[in-house]
Amino acid sequence: MNTLTAGAPAPAFSLLDQNGETVTLNDFKGKKVLFYFYPKAMTPGCTVQAQGLRDVKAELDAHNVVVLGVSIDPVKRLGKFIERDELNFTLLSDEDHAAADQFGVWGEKKFMGKIYDGLHRISFLINEEGVIEHVFNKFKTKTHHEVVLDYLNENK
Repeated sequence: MNTLTAGAPAPAFSLLDQNGETVTLNDFKGKKVLFYFYPKAMTPGCTVQAQGLRDVKAELDAHNVVVLGVSIDPVKRLGKFIERDELNFTLLSDEDHAAADQFGVWGEKKFMGKIYDGLHRISFLINEEGVIEHVFNKFKTKTHHEVVLDYLNENK
């Protein structure tokens, strides 16, 4: 796994959102994008992470940040996740993990003694010019939103 680092251009992506609409990085020119990868919709850790981001949307808006959550879940499951948890941001389906490969977050994982390939929980803050400004890879799901806001407040 070769995760992208700050200063690298963010890869162009074209993914379907929870409504089956195509979303690209170019759709957000002039805004910062928190492009966060999470393993699976509607699981405990991913739910806590998403709810934290949902609850600080006003603060993220004040920093001109758009949130895009990315998983390998199908579009239909993403729609259910948004509805169930009243999420106020876009979720993207990367079923073939093409975007995950581009960002370097798809790779070997270990869970309960089993080794498998999967999506690593890593977030990228992409600046207004499409360059990766910061990589968040050391956080707990319940404090992810706080780590992001702390960074944004310290780097105004």
